[in-house]
Parts: sequence; structure tokens; C-alpha cells
Amino acid sequence: MFKLSGMIALSAYALLASSGTHSLFAEAKSAGAIQGVWQGFATVRGTQQVPVTIRISGTGANLKAVFLNGPAADPVVTPASSVTFDGTHLVAQFDYFARKFDAVLADGTLTGTYGAAAVSTSLRSNTPTPITLTSVGKATDPVSSQNAPDIHGSWEIATKSNKGESAWEFRVDPPTRRSAVIKTVIQRIDGDTGGLWGTWNGSAYTVGHFNAAGPALYSVAPQPDGTLLIKSLLGGVHGSATDLIAQRSAEARKQNLPTPTDSTQQTTVKDPSVPFTFSFPDLKGKVVSNTDPEFRGKVVIVAIGGSWCPNCHDEAPFLVSLYKKYHSRGLEIVNLDFEQGDPETDTKRLNAFIAHYGITYPVLVGGTTDQLAEKIPQGVNLNCWPTSFFLGRDGRVKQTHAGFAGPGNTAGHEALEHEVTALVEKLLAEPASPQAASLTK
Repeated sequence: MFKLSGMIALSAYALLASSGTHSLFAEAKSAGAIQGVWQGFATVRGTQQVPVTIRISGTGANLKAVFLNGPAADPVVTPASSVTFDGTHLVAQFDYFARKFDAVLADGTLTGTYGAAAVSTSLRSNTPTPITLTSVGKATDPVSSQNAPDIHGSWEIATKSNKGESAWEFRVDPPTRRSAVIKTVIQRIDGDTGGLWGTWNGSAYTVGHFNAAGPALYSVAPQPDGTLLIKSLLGGVHGSATDLIAQRSAEARKQNLPTPTDSTQQTTVKDPSVPFTFSFPDLKGKVVSNTDPEFRGKVVIVAIGGSWCPNCHDEAPFLVSLYKKYHSRGLEIVNLDFEQGDPETDTKRLNAFIAHYGITYPVLVGGTTDQLAEKIPQGVNLNCWPTSFFLGRDGRVKQTHAGFAGPGNTAGHEALEHEVTALVEKLLAEPASPQAASLTK
């Protein structure tokens, strides 16, 4: 879908804000053309600095932008929808998140912001994030202090969130042989933080990212008692504290602490014996309902989400792959979309979301996020984005799944893909009952 050639790469490694650009990255090269690697910081919440790297190649109309996160040798890529540069003014649009990177090149420095593509009175925040970058030789991993402790594996965080959770999971992947960068992630019931990458600074790991959804920054400090002190440097999420304590699962069980919420138990339906119903218009105004012939006797995944939701973006490629693989065997997928209530932004972003991920199954306009319970009255404790309902051939809900473990959660994502694929295959293997057609009416 991106017809432009060349490349701009934006890469973020979360390091301590107190470190300077030149101490973390390669020495700056002399000012000149826009082509090359640019590194610097995004300043978030006035004081916190999240490192950012941009690689630029190509000229004129032949530009393309991607955010990069993770080790320089094997980064995670998030592409821009379009890029323009007129000699001094650079704009990289990320339409599927309704955001843009807008910067000016002067005296060898790129100075600009990342934020909403258009000002809106209905969005919670229109304040863009300042970014300042200088040109360097090549993208490199951030510096790591010696004797970095091994904290890889699964941990649990005791917390109280506004989703009703009592614990989150914290996963750590070890560094590879080629890089000192570790990968971490916090898995909540509604999804994960996205991959958080960083290195050891002598007293803590500082990990984070800067991608199309925005910045994240945490410090992870091993404690004398074997726990980890995890600090969210950009503020708490879901009503949680900014300072969190993680411990190994075995220790949490010894203390009789609650486990992280099972994603299949967070949301239920009022009456599982009654077929799940939906009837909403698509973006062209055509009403699509569960009673339509294409859904009768089929296995259906009803995926509830929104184009504003980062975890919904993580989920989309997996749903697309399931649809391609199993549609011919009787799988249907319906996306019930709930947006933030900004007509100028919502439709454009949703269309870009559909195009970016190559979605060919129906995407229906459900309403705004505050209408979720009203529009999906069969759901109980339906409060996570995304949430999927898995319907058998009889139209009844066989399982629900709250949230999504994205690629940032390496082990969790692989496990989820395996579990969901097995569930889809099981439901497809069940024969359609003679009553299937009538049950969906």
C-alpha cells in the first residue's frame, strides 16, 4: 500500500533522560543533506526524554518513513503512510493513527513534533511531543554498563487497575549475542505495553519505545530482596500507581497473591444459550447483521475494537491471517468498530487502518467508545479494547477473549496465536446443526 521508495526510519531506545545525545549514540557528523541517520530525544511531559533515531534515504517524492524499535541489527518496523520534504520541512504522516512527525531542518538539526495530524476539540490531548535530532553516522545500540544482571523470564506485578485486575505479567527476553539490548513488556488484561527495549545503566534498566502510537518509558531496578522495582516514567496506566513491584510467580503464590486475570474470563455474555446478535452499518452505510445469509452455519469471530487502540493494531494482522487461512473453510470475521467521537478524525483514521492492514472482512461502525455497553448489551464486564467473541456454527458464543498479547510480548503472542488457532479449528470441525439457520434469526 506504500508506493513510495526510499526510507526514513525512526528508532527509539529508552535510556536515562539525564544522558546526552552524544554519550549514547555515535558522534554527530557535519551538517549537510537530509539523507542519513538522525538521533536525539523526544521530550515528554516536560522533563522525560525518550531517545529517537531517524534514518532517511531517498529524495523528493521518493521518501518513506518507519519507526524502528529494538536492537539496531534487528529492529521492529512501523511504517508511515506518506512522507514529504521540501528541502527544509519534513512531514511523515501516520494516517492509521491520525498522527504525524513534522520537523524543520536548520543548521544540521531536525527540530519538530510528533502528535495529532489535525487539531481536534474532542480528543483528550492535542499537545504534540517535541523532538530534536542531529545527524550521526549510523544507527547503533545504546551503551550498556558492565555486569548487567540477568532478569529474563516471567514476573508478576501486584496492582489494582480500573479494569478490575489484581495482577499484571511482566516478561523479559534476554539480550541476543549481537546486542546488549533487552526486550521487556507489561501484559495487562486489555493488552500489552508494546515492546520496551533498553540497556543497563549501572543501577537499572531503562526501557521504552517511540512508535506510531507514541512514547513509553520505564525503569526496572533489581532490589536486594529479589524483586524488581518498575517505575512508569510517563505516568501510571488504568489508574495504577507509577511505582510497581514485580516478583517471580513462585514467590507470588507463596504469598497467596492473586494471579493475572485469565483473558477468557474477563468478559462473558448474559445468556450463552442465546445467539450473539449484531446489526451495524459499514463505512458505505450498508447494514450488516448476524442474520445475513453469509453468517448462517459459519464460525464467526466478532472483534470489538477501534482504530485509536494500539492493541487493536497489534491484533489486526493476526485476524487478517486467520481470515485468509480459514475463510474458505467457513470462518467469518466481523470488526465492530467504536471510535472516539471526532468525525473529522475517526473516519479517515479507520479507512487508513483498514488499508494499512489489508482488512477484507466487514468493518462495521458500532458507535463511540462510551456507547459500548449500550450497543453490545449481551456482554458482561465488557471493558477491554480489543475484545473478541468466538461464535460456533449455531451462532452462540463459545469463548470470549479480552485484550491481545501483541508481538511485544514474544512468548504470550506465540501462545495466544496457538490457542486461538486451535479454537478456530475446533469450532470449524463441528458440524452445523439443522437448527443453525434458525438460531441466528
